[in-house]
Amino acid sequence: MIRQYEKIYVKVNSDFDSTGYMVPKTITWTDGRTFEIEAVKDFRPASTLIKGHSGDCYTVVIRGKEKHLFFEKTGDLFTARIGRWFIERPRAS
Repeated sequence: MIRQYEKIYVKVNSDFDSTGYMVPKTITWTDGRTFEIEAVKDFRPASTLIKGHSGDCYTVVIRGKEKHLFFEKTGDLFTARIGRWFIERPRAS
């Protein structure tokens, strides 16, 4: 059985270090709860399901547990936006 996932777009506050690296600091779920990102354990390029969009996957620690947080780059689609953050969750069947 192939597991289906859905994207849940979330608000993320992030900082940029002196090299331009984007570091997520907090995540706000769709219900308004905000959690501190305790650590960024890994970062890697990751494509998204939408054709033509590139993105990144951050392995972060929230409340002691590792989670995957994705940044979907919008590219030239919207000049005022560079991208959106999302998490993946198993689709309800």
